[in-house]
Amino acid sequence: MYLVTVTPENAIQESFFCIKDTRRQGFKDKLQWFGKRFKEGLRIKILKNEEGKRLGFIEYVPGRNAWRPIDADNYMFIHCTYIYSMKERSKGYGSILISEAEKEAKALGMDGLCVMTSNGGWLANKDLFRKNGFEQIETKDRFELLSKTWIADADKPKFHNWTEQQKKYKGWHLRYADQCPWNEKSVFAILNVALDYGVELKVSKINTVNEAKRAPSGFGVFSLLHNGKLLDDHYLSATRFRNILKSELDKDKGLKQS
Repeated sequence: MYLVTVTPENAIQESFFCIKDTRRQGFKDKLQWFGKRFKEGLRIKILKNEEGKRLGFIEYVPGRNAWRPIDADNYMFIHCTYIYSMKERSKGYGSILISEAEKEAKALGMDGLCVMTSNGGWLANKDLFRKNGFEQIETKDRFELLSKTWIADADKPKFHNWTEQQKKYKGWHLRYADQCPWNEKSVFAILNVALDYGVELKVSKINTVNEAKRAPSGFGVFSLLHNGKLLDDHYLSATRFRNILKSELDKDKGLKQS
């Protein structure tokens, strides 16, 4: 096995692992986003076997530049990690990827590693990280914050209060970033459903790390909101949004009638 470092120069050849079709708009948007973030220390590593088959990947970044609502300035933050095949998730591949992030964090003089986990969609669960010496230090909503440090008196990472941010969003809002290459497809599908129902959905892109840290959801790079309430925090299909929309419209109708 060997690791490949994805760069802006070789990304089309190597892919981002989670999206391989370079013709997709999501890939193009991620590539443009990645080019800027690479200069800020963001790294993507793909693990391959001896035949060159992609086994898994990890994306990590210095905590001050993490696109999640966290405070972890002197930690390396793991955005995403994934082993593709269920059959290969017990072979230690995830640990190899985590050790790569740890090695770089130590080389940069950082205090440790941290990661957000969840049993819900689009994030790894915490079991892998606990096996690699991580400690759970905080929970909020469906998310856990875990860290691993080699400095005895290091400050611990912490969540920002994304619930407080939700209050400012009146009406229908969708906020997203190109950190996840599947967001673009979801936004297009959601907009079409909103148009079908005559709903004014305000869509805005998160363009800076500071905006991501002030996001109104834990995942940070995708937030669907209605009148100050978070309805979903990660990529969703047109069918899923249609069901959410119907439910919210029924509630609005009930409030008007009462």
